[in-house]
Amino acid sequence: MITIEDFANVELKTGKVLEAQRVEKSNKLIVMKVDTGEERQIIAGIGKAYTPEELIGKSIVVVTNMQPAKLMGVESHGMLLAASDDEGNLSIISPEKQIKQGSKVK
Repeated sequence: MITIEDFANVELKTGKVLEAQRVEKSNKLIVMKVDTGEERQIIAGIGKAYTPEELIGKSIVVVTNMQPAKLMGVESHGMLLAASDDEGNLSIISPEKQIKQGSKVK
C-alpha cells in the first residue's frame, strides 16, 4: 500500500505522440517523441499491440518525473500508461476529451 503522499509524488501529464518508430532489433519496443508541454523521448514495450503509425497523433498519459532509463541503448525520459489483462491484451490510457498537452492528471 502507498500513501496519498507517495501517489502525489508521481507526476502524470497528458502528451501527444509526434513521432514513433520501432527500436532497431526489437519487435516490442517503440521509441516516441512526445509533447508533454515539452518534447521528450519515451520508449515503450507496446510494439506487439500497436504500430508506430497508430501512435502518431494519439493523446496519452505519461509519467514525466521518472529517472531516465536506457532500453536497448536508447534513452527514455518517461513512461506511458497502459492497461493489460491476463490474456495479454494491451490498451494505452488516453484522455477521454481533447485537453491541452502537458495538463496534469490527478
